[in-house]
Amino acid sequence: MGHVRSNDEGWRVMGRRTAWWRTRALGGRTPVAGAVRRVVVLAAVLCATAALTDRPAVAAGSSSSYGYDKGDRVVDGATGTADAKELEPGATYRSSLSKGARVYYGLDLDATSNVYVSVTAVPPAGTSVAATDGIKVSMRNAKDTGCTYRSATFGAGRSPHPVAAWAVREAGKALCNGGGRYYVLVERVDASDSSSDTWGLELTAVTEPSLAQAGATDAPQTWDSASPEAVTGAARRRAGGSGFAGAVAVGQGAWRDDIGPGRTLFYRVPVDWGQQLSVTAELGASDGGSGYVSRALDLALYNPVRASVDEAGLGYRGSERSVALEPLPPVEYRNRYSVVDHENGMRFAGSYYLVVHLDAQLADDFGQGPFPVTLRVRVAGTAHGGPGYAGRPDPRNIFDVTTQDRAAAVTGSAGGGGGDTAMKVLAVAGIGAGTALLATLGVWTVSARRRDRASTAAL
Repeated sequence: MGHVRSNDEGWRVMGRRTAWWRTRALGGRTPVAGAVRRVVVLAAVLCATAALTDRPAVAAGSSSSYGYDKGDRVVDGATGTADAKELEPGATYRSSLSKGARVYYGLDLDATSNVYVSVTAVPPAGTSVAATDGIKVSMRNAKDTGCTYRSATFGAGRSPHPVAAWAVREAGKALCNGGGRYYVLVERVDASDSSSDTWGLELTAVTEPSLAQAGATDAPQTWDSASPEAVTGAARRRAGGSGFAGAVAVGQGAWRDDIGPGRTLFYRVPVDWGQQLSVTAELGASDGGSGYVSRALDLALYNPVRASVDEAGLGYRGSERSVALEPLPPVEYRNRYSVVDHENGMRFAGSYYLVVHLDAQLADDFGQGPFPVTLRVRVAGTAHGGPGYAGRPDPRNIFDVTTQDRAAAVTGSAGGGGGDTAMKVLAVAGIGAGTALLATLGVWTVSARRRDRASTAAL
């Protein structure tokens, strides 16, 4: 806003240079001055708009609501395969799931690509859930025979929060061989005494092409599986996002945010081919209260297609505690052939998601907080080239670490859908328009002063 103040000062100077009798000589009107005032006001509004759009639309952690992608398409799940609405790979969707429901979505696939579908379940704030409540997601062929499935539950903490499960059509497998019609079945798993509230869903479908040249079909046999030392040093403040789409980028280092009970934070870490990720989460000491929460903090890792890789949790008595993910292998295409989930999931380069949830029960024993949470992130190893896909993996560069991704990890930029992009465009437009108007104002000011001198001479 410094430009506005400086131009407002220019207006005051111009006003002092123009005596009251000159105004009277012009019939009490100063058209140039009025126009300049209007330009100053408009420029101030545009600069303020640009400043505001550079800030998050919603302060991270300020709401328990999930941050859906602004580009989500709305789709209804069908009760049978005949009416299943089609999901298009490369797009994200928003849907819903009622208690006990089983809903289908359709996919038309080629014969050679791997296709991943991830489903995030979002229970409403304040609802009640059991430890075994959650969702089951399966990929099914044209005969409605299951190919693969995964499930996700809320766990022992019984604290409602976003959880994601995924399914994959891996080309060449016996039950998923060939192109044609496939289905994704999403099932809600509920205990009898769970709330009947409807949950929100966010679905994303991603295509991974076949390799240009076939390689080894076994998992790497040797890699450093020793528990890595956590990154040391003071943590820098970096507020987390409220959903996968708005996950805030972090790189190697220590990152801190404050989080209230029942809240969930989303971060993303760019990890390239050959690099090895390790993460430790710390929950700071409480200012008061007593008791014990068995799963006070939940740390989950998802890969670039939002498939679960690993999860860890910690108990809490009010003193500082920490927990680390299992040692993870360097990112390699061949990891997919491992039978161990936290190795199998490290199969692509791209942005890996860290999701931190604080159990709602902490409020009963230790107050509303907020509680300090620190993530210590290490990305070790030298990046190398990818496996060589036969086609473009995804229009969103999901299986790649770009220059923009690396820059975002330094600056803390959030991911997001079209809405976030629109806000950035508006900010740039605002700054550009404001700069142009301020430049124009300078020209008008000089012209106005010349006309004042001419009017004085004429009088």
